[in-house]
Amino acid sequence: MVSVSERAASKIRELTAGRPGLGLRVKVVGGGCSGLQYRMELDAANERDKSFARDGALLIVDKKSFLYVNGSELDYTEELMASGFRLVNPNVKRSCGCGESFVV
Repeated sequence: MVSVSERAASKIRELTAGRPGLGLRVKVVGGGCSGLQYRMELDAANERDKSFARDGALLIVDKKSFLYVNGSELDYTEELMASGFRLVNPNVKRSCGCGESFVV
């Protein structure tokens, strides 16, 4: 399971307002200095995906990526110097100095 914080659910609803069927897709792809990195985009779910909902917000994860993010929480932070979605992933063993890639 991947949980969605209240702040993340609110931001997903804001981004998908007026666009029924869309949610935030989280993918794990190869790349970065540690080997894996996250990609996020607005998309519609299909029958091969795992979907998680909170308060009308939809989070979509493909089955391959789910192996890496199971047990994680999606959060959203809004700060002066950086804002965005952040995946708190207990499976990560090490991440790079820039914080863009990780190893499980």
